[in-house]
Parts: sequence; C-alpha cells; structure tokens
Amino acid sequence: MAGPPARAGGRSAGEAGATSDPAAPPAAGGGRPGLVLCAISGRQPTDTTTDLDETPAGPEVPDTAAGLWTPAFPSPELVDAAAALLPAVHEEPGKLAEGPRWELTVGPGIFAVACRDWARPERTEERARAARVKDVDASVAAFVATGGWPEPPTPRTAITSWSRKSRANMVRRLCELDYTPLYASGRLPAMVTLTYPGDWLTVVPTGAVLKRHMKALRKRYARAWGEQWRCVWKLEFQRRGAPHVHMLATPPHGTARTTGETFAVWLSRSWAEIVAHPDPEQRRRHHRAGTALDYAEGLRATDPRRVAAYFSKHGLMAAKEYQHDVPPQWSEPGTGPGRFWGVWNLHRAVRTVRVSPEDGIRAGRIARRWAKAQRRTQRTWKLRVNQATGRVRYRRSRARVRLMTNANRGWVAVNDGPNFVLRLALGVTPTAPLEGPPGTFPSTPGAPPEVPLP
Repeated sequence: MAGPPARAGGRSAGEAGATSDPAAPPAAGGGRPGLVLCAISGRQPTDTTTDLDETPAGPEVPDTAAGLWTPAFPSPELVDAAAALLPAVHEEPGKLAEGPRWELTVGPGIFAVACRDWARPERTEERARAARVKDVDASVAAFVATGGWPEPPTPRTAITSWSRKSRANMVRRLCELDYTPLYASGRLPAMVTLTYPGDWLTVVPTGAVLKRHMKALRKRYARAWGEQWRCVWKLEFQRRGAPHVHMLATPPHGTARTTGETFAVWLSRSWAEIVAHPDPEQRRRHHRAGTALDYAEGLRATDPRRVAAYFSKHGLMAAKEYQHDVPPQWSEPGTGPGRFWGVWNLHRAVRTVRVSPEDGIRAGRIARRWAKAQRRTQRTWKLRVNQATGRVRYRRSRARVRLMTNANRGWVAVNDGPNFVLRLALGVTPTAPLEGPPGTFPSTPGAPPEVPLP
C-alpha cells in the first residue's frame, strides 16, 4: 500500500536533506506537489486514476514571476522613428519664421497638436525678468534704509483641493515620460505607500515638512542601495486628514549595503526614523504600519496611459474624491501641501515636428475623431432649482469627454504613441512609403492592439 503523499521537494521537513526552497521541483517518486509560493498557484488538479507514485499532468508553474508582467513602454528610439514618419517642414538653420507655427508632438503615451507663436513666450519672459529686477531693487533699497531684509510676501490664496489644471498637467507629464530606465533592471514594479502616525500634526504641521521628509528618504535610498530612486509619486489625504504618498517604483532586490536589510524592512525603519515622532508608542506603531508595499497594484502599470490612469482615477471616482481635499490644518496660506504629484529621475521623451497648416489641421481632425470614437465619459453634477420653492439640488449625470475641441488642437493620451502616429501618418500622407510589412513597426512587444483610426 502506498504511503501518504510527500511534501514539496520529495521529503518531509524533518528529514535530512530536505530542501528549504518551496518552489523546488519534487524529487523522483515524491508524489503530488503541494502549494508553491508564487502568484499563480502551483497545485495541480487531482486525478484519482493516476498512480500516487507518478506526478499527474497539469499546467506548468513558472520558475520566476517575469512572465506575469509584460510591460509595453515605448522607448525613445521608437518615438524618434515615429516622429520621422510625420511630414515635417524643414527650416533654414539659424532662422525662425515669425507668426504661428503648427507642430505635432509624439511621446511614449501622448500625441499633441499645437499652433504656437514662439515670440509671445519670449515677450512674457522679458516682462517677468524686468519685474524680478524691480523687486530685487526694492528689497535692496529697503535693506539700505532699515538694515534688514523685508519679509517675503505670503500667498494670497489658500490651497484647499487638487486643481483641475494640475490634474491635466500630471496626466500629460506621465504620458510623456521615458519609463525604460525604471524597468531596465528587470525588477517588478510595486506601489509604495508612505503614511503618518495617528498624531500626524505633531510631525508634519505643513506641506513643506512633508517634502523635506521625502527628500531625506530619497537621500537615504541612494546611500543604502547605491542608485537613485526612480519613481512617480502622488500626494493624497485620508479621512482623518493625515497625508500619505503613493509611489510607483521598482523596489531593489537583495539587501541594503549599509544595514543588510531587505527593502521592506529598510523602508519601514528609515521612514519611522525620518518622521521621528516624539511619543515612543506612536513611533512604535508607525514603525510597524507606516509603510506598505503592493506588487499587485504595481503590475497593473503596463503602459504610460495606464500609469496616468491609475494616479488620476480617484479624480474620476466620487467615492475617492475626498482624498484630494486639503485638511483645515493645511488650508492656511503658507501651510499648504504644495505640489500634489512629482517625478524622480525620469525624463520626458517627446519629439516635436513642425508641419504645414494643412497637415496640422488634418492630423488634428483625425485625432479628434479617434478620441470621439473611444466614447469616454465622466461623472458630472447638474444644478437643478425648484422654481416654486427655490430649493437647489444637484443631480448626478454622465457626460462625454470632449477632446481636441480647440480648433482641432490639444492632446490625447494613448497606450502606444509611436503606434498611434504610424496609423495617423497614413491618414495625413496616404502616399508615404512604409518600411517592412504593414503593422510591424513601430509596435512594442506585448502592447495591446490599438483601435483603428476612423
């Protein structure tokens, strides 16, 4: 009679020579395997007709987690190749034409159409420089007269929420970034969360203090792991008012050079030491639950558009909108949160091409029709007033998102910018030759199929 099935590895834990690797393959004659510590369960289906001495057939379990995540972030080389497909208007070197210029911009996850007059920003910069000179002269005159420098002016308005303009700027910047340095090491992405203790106002009374804490953590990371921290971060607020920061990064493997700790252990200790709550009990609790490391959320970031959608999704969900409301303790002028988002050691990878007005208008129309075909909607609140009683109420509704409506100018976020421009170039210049079979360039390995342009 056959004995009970052996543990994973072919031997029980108490026998000599037992392996400590839970993902190690079972030894010959070891019987059915047990659970494997992997994102995909390694237990195979039970087959009553199979002999216990034989391993039943079933799905293979990957040895590593590399096959669980297939990123599709276009490289700067693909962006350059896509920009070369656009019908550019070449100018004489050293000369800049006056008047508006039609420009097409392509990035890893963005396509933009703009008509700009570059003389206007130059004039604005000259006026700002002249105003700055006047302010410096007035400060020097006050120092000569009184012997002390005047106090810097306080902000005129208080920041109470995340502005709509800042949201749009964040989405555009995240679609323009080059993410290849972030994933060049082959490490899996994770969502790192930094929180504050229950008595948070004692250690972070203003937004400037929070930024100093993040800067100190960034310096400690460089010393401990021998590399710069590359990430995208976003500031939010809990219901109790405490701030917390979400960071999309690729945590390092192994142990720190300075302490020999793993990243999760090092992060908890370092963040608790940086915040340094004076109460020992608050500090102990913060050390145990002040950080979080979520790989499941990080694996959802597979292309630039999805990264931008994750960091802006709370703005599209009414249930999470409270996380963008600044607490009253930070609403006074000079104590606000500052920027709600930022980027560490990641740079833009966009290319701008000047085109003729005809090609610019044609490209804008194609992008506008594509955006309309996506049928994106957003939640809105409609104001309703009862004429008899004068009672005001709001009705929840959904409206279609309208993009590229400023005379076919604007920008759209796409999953694969080079692939989008390849299809758009066929509509702008139908006679443009293509190198290689159709659809083979510049698609990114693992990229989702794009919707054909109308």
